[in-house]
Amino acid sequence: MADLNLPEGASAFLKANGWGGAEIAPLAGDASFRRYFRVRDGARRAVLMDAPPPNENCAAFVAIDTYLAARGVSVPQVFASAPDEGLALLEDLGDSMFVRAIESGADEAELYRAATDVLAHLHAEPMVQSIGSHAVGPYPEERMAREVGLVLDWHWPELMGGAADDALRAAYAAAWAEVWPLARAHDDRLVQLDYHSPNLMWLPDRDGLARVGVLDFQDAMHGPAAYDLVSLIQDPRRDVPPALEPELVARYLAARSEFDPRAFAASYAVLGAQRAARILGVFVRLWRRDGKSGYLKHIPRVWSLLDRNLAHAALAPVARWFDANLPLSARRDFTGAA
Repeated sequence: MADLNLPEGASAFLKANGWGGAEIAPLAGDASFRRYFRVRDGARRAVLMDAPPPNENCAAFVAIDTYLAARGVSVPQVFASAPDEGLALLEDLGDSMFVRAIESGADEAELYRAATDVLAHLHAEPMVQSIGSHAVGPYPEERMAREVGLVLDWHWPELMGGAADDALRAAYAAAWAEVWPLARAHDDRLVQLDYHSPNLMWLPDRDGLARVGVLDFQDAMHGPAAYDLVSLIQDPRRDVPPALEPELVARYLAARSEFDPRAFAASYAVLGAQRAARILGVFVRLWRRDGKSGYLKHIPRVWSLLDRNLAHAALAPVARWFDANLPLSARRDFTGAA
C-alpha cells in the first residue's frame, strides 16, 4: 500500500469498513486535488476517493450524491465516508465513460440525448439551498466575473508577453457587466459545473435516466439552468457533432416548456462564453502552475467555442472587446508548447 502513496488513514478507513486487505490500484486523476483508487476484494468492487480538505469537500460530495440519488440519477452509492479525513468508499460504476463508450461503438447521439434528459429532469424544480447541514450556495455574478478574469490572468501574458494593465481589465469587466443579467434566465436550478464527457458514464444495462452515471458534482450550486447544458454540449475536451447542439437544446426546452426559449438562448450564449473564457485561463494555469501540459491541445477548440458564443447578439459588448484586444491574429496554438 505504501507504494501507492495512499492518503494517511486510508488503510485504517478501509479496514474499519470491511475492506481490509483488499487489492488497491490507482485510477486516473483529473484537474482537481482529488485522487481515486479502485478497491477489489474477491468479487466485490469499490472506489476509494481521496478528497483532502481544505481544497476538497468530501461532505459536500456525500450530500449532493444523496440529493441526486433521490431523484433517480445514477451516482455512486456511498458505502462509507470519513469527511474530516476526506475519504469516501464509493460504488464502482465501471470504466465506460462517454468517450470510451462512443469509441467502442455506442450511439453518440443516444448518449447525449440521455444526458440532456437527465438535466431536464433535474431542472423540473428549483435547486434546494441546503441538504441537511450542507449549504448549497448560489453561483453569483461576482464569481462569474472572477472566472472570466482568468483569461487575462494566465492566457493574456502568454500571448502578449506581459500583464494586462488596469485600463484593459476595466474595459473587459465593463463589457461582461453588460451581459451578466442575461445569464440569469431560469435561475436557481442545479449547476454541477463539470457536467461533460469525462464525468459521465454510460450504463446501458440500466433503464431510462439511470443509464447516465454522473461522477463529479461536489461543487454543485444553484444558478442558471443553461449552465450544465452548455457544459455538456460545448465540451472543451472533445468535439460534439455540430448538428447535435440545436437538437439537444430543443430537446431540453421541449421537456422544460415553462422556460422562455429566447431568454434561455441568450443565457446559454452568455454562459457558454463565460465558461470558455474561464477555461482558456484554467488550461494555461494547469500548465504553468501545476505542470499539467496535456490540456494545451484543447485550447484551439475552446477558442472556437468562445467565438461561437460571441456570435450571439447578447454578447455584442464582449465580442467587441475580443475583436479589439484578442482577435484571431493575436492567438497562439499551444500544441507542443510544454
